[in-house]
Amino acid sequence: MTYTKRFDGRKAFDEIRPISAKAGVIPRAHGSAVFTIGKTVAYAAVYGPRELHPKFLQNPKTGILRCHYNMMPFSGSGERVKPGPSRRSREISLVTEKALQPVVDLSQFPNAVVDVFIEFPQTDAGSRCAGICAASIALADAGIPMTDLVAAVSVGIVDDKVLVDLNYDEEAYEEGPVADIPVAILPSTGEFSLLQMDGEISKENLLKALKMGQKAVAQINSVQKQALKEKYAGQEADVADSNTSGGEYHDE
Repeated sequence: MTYTKRFDGRKAFDEIRPISAKAGVIPRAHGSAVFTIGKTVAYAAVYGPRELHPKFLQNPKTGILRCHYNMMPFSGSGERVKPGPSRRSREISLVTEKALQPVVDLSQFPNAVVDVFIEFPQTDAGSRCAGICAASIALADAGIPMTDLVAAVSVGIVDDKVLVDLNYDEEAYEEGPVADIPVAILPSTGEFSLLQMDGEISKENLLKALKMGQKAVAQINSVQKQALKEKYAGQEADVADSNTSGGEYHDE
């Protein structure tokens, strides 16, 4: 077998690309975040809860979560992305909703909708997973009731190697079999809210890949939580500075 070293220089097959996240990056959104993994950058903006129109779509028992996934035309590592909705973007929008729904509680908001818009200015594989990670942070930033964050990453095989967080070159590898398996996991329980597969993999390798994915999402979840902590720590500091400034005012 020929795949012995990762194309992007990572030293281990269980190593994820560099990741970063920041909450509150879009001022007019109710909640927002940016999540970066390698060269893939996902922005998520949350609007709502707000009344859902047309009214026949409303649910009198609970609010509805809607996700909108979109890659900008110049964002792809391969061919230029055709502008506008596509079958792929609609499918990924739906699986993103399904991945997030287990942790989102909209029972307090009957007849309402929460919209999550996920945009990609740059991608290098793993976009649906990055979008889920960004959307999870943005929903928490918006104050939507949640039981957990959701962290996601791709796992799979390239040639005979089981690995985590495939990049575009690995997905496009032609000298051996490739399987790409996006997974989303609830970190507090270890439950899977998304598991898809493109390609073929043995049961033994699948179980090995999923274990590697569980370890990887623990790292991702730590970055997600840190992004939220940093935003609200900053807000507390601003309030403290404001109070201090007010205390120093003297009316002459």
